[in-house]
Amino acid sequence: MSKRDYYEILGVQKSASSDDLKKSYRKLAMKYHPDRNSDDPSAPEKFKEASEAYEVLSDPSKRNAYDQFGHQGVDASGFTGSTGEGFNDIFGDIFGDIFGGGDPFGRRQRSNKGSDLQYSMTISLEDAVKGVTEKIAIPALESCSSCGGTGAKAGSSPVTCTSCGGAGQVRTQQGFFSVAQTCRPCSGSGQVIEDPCNKCRGQGRIENRKTLSVKIPAGVDTGDRIRLSGEGEAGFNGGPSGDLFVQIKVLPHDVFERDGRHLYCEAPITFIDATLGGEIQIPTLDGKVKIKIPEGTQTGKLFRLRGKGISPIRGGSTGDLLCRAVIETPQNLTKDQKKILQDFQISIDNNAKHNPIKDEWFDKVKSFFESK
Repeated sequence: MSKRDYYEILGVQKSASSDDLKKSYRKLAMKYHPDRNSDDPSAPEKFKEASEAYEVLSDPSKRNAYDQFGHQGVDASGFTGSTGEGFNDIFGDIFGDIFGGGDPFGRRQRSNKGSDLQYSMTISLEDAVKGVTEKIAIPALESCSSCGGTGAKAGSSPVTCTSCGGAGQVRTQQGFFSVAQTCRPCSGSGQVIEDPCNKCRGQGRIENRKTLSVKIPAGVDTGDRIRLSGEGEAGFNGGPSGDLFVQIKVLPHDVFERDGRHLYCEAPITFIDATLGGEIQIPTLDGKVKIKIPEGTQTGKLFRLRGKGISPIRGGSTGDLLCRAVIETPQNLTKDQKKILQDFQISIDNNAKHNPIKDEWFDKVKSFFESK
């Protein structure tokens, strides 16, 4: 009996991409695998048919031969199980879903890198701007110094697992297909510990606290992360340690607000200085500086001090410090002081020369109501 068309078996068009083929085969393999369909006698044949179709179409050279010459253009033996790397990858994914882990081709578990760790560090604005070195203490799993990470007591060593012969996996026959699963006695490592280390109890790692010096570069801001390679948890089966990521949070400042590379602050000035002009001191991160207040200064005027901001961590010019003038209204005046101000008010009333902003605003209000 003639074979069905491979594209028809997988339910895809002849122009299907490799991703389309993989998606379709994955769906069919999950649907018809014998272990999931023990009550369906047709499942093994359908699974084999789908596997044969994907084995051919997932290989560019075989697919090209099949497209030109049909079934005669490929190996007459059909699906042989001798597959390329891409086919192995999708089988690993599928059988991981079916059996909860494991590699059907019997590949032994590799050593695993240890977990990455994260530490949240809170620093002041001054330290963020200038840079600082801080010491931190963190809990972490470290390689056991007594057994060197093997998990076996000093003077002994792990032995080859008798259940899997050191392969880390055992094969079981599932219908026509041989499936490899992770060996339970050795958890896939291929070795068992007969005489475990007393210090780590056979785990090869112990929980400890370690102190590290973290160099915070100048210019960091909230949300920046500093990576310390190899300072995370120790790896499994001799694998490398993970990394430590230090997450930065800059505390709010009593005087300054930060916006990228610029700093902002507010400076209260007296009514007299705002009217007649004067000179005030304002703070910077490098100390105090004097600025001149021009005559007739209004609330909200910004004074820019170039280069008094922050040098960006990723390079670029240093930002500025922008100081916003806030005119302070006098409080708790005496009778005589109030009388002086009242006389002064009378002397400047109804004179656009003295109150141009006020007069302009009232003109706009008047025009607004007249237009109604």
